Amino acid sequence: MERPVVCVGALVWGPDGRVLLVRTTKWRGLWGVPGGKVEYGETLVDALKREFLEEVGLDLEDVLYAQTQEAVLSEEFWRPAHLLLVDFFASTEAHEITPNEEIEQWAWVSLDEAESFALNTYTRTLLERARQVER
Repeated sequence: MERPVVCVGALVWGPDGRVLLVRTTKWRGLWGVPGGKVEYGETLVDALKREFLEEVGLDLEDVLYAQTQEAVLSEEFWRPAHLLLVDFFASTEAHEITPNEEIEQWAWVSLDEAESFALNTYTRTLLERARQVER
């Protein structure tokens, strides 16, 4: 029997105040934030830090819970899935990206610039949350 999969992701600010967006193989060409599945026995924050190291080679600091979303059979995702997306905000001291095979493109952008990207629905919601917190 299939069950929902818990995933983590984060909107991360670099040292110059811009945020990281990535285009991956898993969201049908749409832009989003790095992240992935939580492994059994792993905390959400540990999973987030591991995924960022694996996908883009960044160490995260100042990790702060942002929101939880559900992606239930989203047509934006590369296959049918029920995902529980636990989103965070974080920062990093580096801009140098070391992409793994999932990352097709990346960009450091302002929150305003991010709006012009073809974002997946869930990242768009995370950006809106970031703007609420920013005020």
